[in-house]
Amino acid sequence: MRRLKIEYDVYFGGGAKKPPADTQWRVESLLKKYSDGHKMNFAQRFKYNTLQQKYALFNGLWQQKLKIKEEGYRRPQDAVLGIAGMRIDEEQKAAEALARKGKPAEPEGAFKTSCSDVNADHDNVQRLFNAMMAAKAKSGEQANASFDSFKAFVQKKTEQIRKDYGCHAVEYSVEMENGQVRLKAKAKI
Repeated sequence: MRRLKIEYDVYFGGGAKKPPADTQWRVESLLKKYSDGHKMNFAQRFKYNTLQQKYALFNGLWQQKLKIKEEGYRRPQDAVLGIAGMRIDEEQKAAEALARKGKPAEPEGAFKTSCSDVNADHDNVQRLFNAMMAAKAKSGEQANASFDSFKAFVQKKTEQIRKDYGCHAVEYSVEMENGQVRLKAKAKI
């Protein structure tokens, strides 16, 4: 069993190309061979049960690591397990995430624009509406709003935020949140 643990460590460290299936088979067959506890005394049965539990614990961990290695890392924290299986694109994203640590995350593909007067900034409102509809279409949501109702909503929201915060303009952004498209507005000072 110690040899099997070493071979799995070598495999997960990148030193071997395939998992140690033959050694694992030998350990499992030995455990099955001695599973009949009638021929063992109490001390031997205790030692056997200890070894069997240890193997079950390690086997569960190895299966989890194998799944992560085959699928690639699910998240950057899996790197702590020391498994060489991260896909290149995920490795780059993880490195970027670590570089941005502490900075606010910018959602991918977020559309941003600012607006102070909806009637004067007609082009910005039109682009915001188009970005909102495109994001809804991309996420599979129904896009059944008209431009006029959207413009009225933006105008009302802009006036409200300008009045509440005493700002000159309002920054709008279209973002994906939990698989749904959200229109977010914040005061631009």
